[in-house]
Amino acid sequence: MNRFLNFLYTACAVLAALFMALIAVLILAQTIGRMFGVVVPDANELAGFAFAALVFLALAPTLRAGGHIRVTLLLSRLPASLHRWFEIWCLLISLGLVGYTTYWIIDLTYGSYSYHDVSTGVLALPLWIPQAGMAFGLIVMTLSLIEILVGLIRGIEPPYAGKEGEANE
Repeated sequence: MNRFLNFLYTACAVLAALFMALIAVLILAQTIGRMFGVVVPDANELAGFAFAALVFLALAPTLRAGGHIRVTLLLSRLPASLHRWFEIWCLLISLGLVGYTTYWIIDLTYGSYSYHDVSTGVLALPLWIPQAGMAFGLIVMTLSLIEILVGLIRGIEPPYAGKEGEANE
């Protein structure tokens, strides 16, 4: 199971990087196109959809790498026994919020699919396609929070432990 989850996190990170590259290509194509009088239809809208997918797909890999902003001022001052329980409490709150958001994004995506919603641009892209990237990213984030929470309850240190502030060093 652990191997599958690690594969899933890596796949999300790779997909997020691909969406970032797609944004760069779209913006570059639009910029060069303007120089030659060529219009790239819906480049801004497609870049926005790619950005949404990028952000949501990168949630779980970023959490595991310790890249999310965490306020550790209180955590750093707690004794080890309380630190663990406070961390569990924070993960439960996070899981509740992310799980709630995941449910409604899946509902939104399914609704867009069943009602055949399309974007308002020239390309009329079905909205469930970019929303699916958001939903998938949130599902993986929910799985990541569950894995970290279960591990912490079993006494396993979270993957982000000790990585806070590494970028500043």
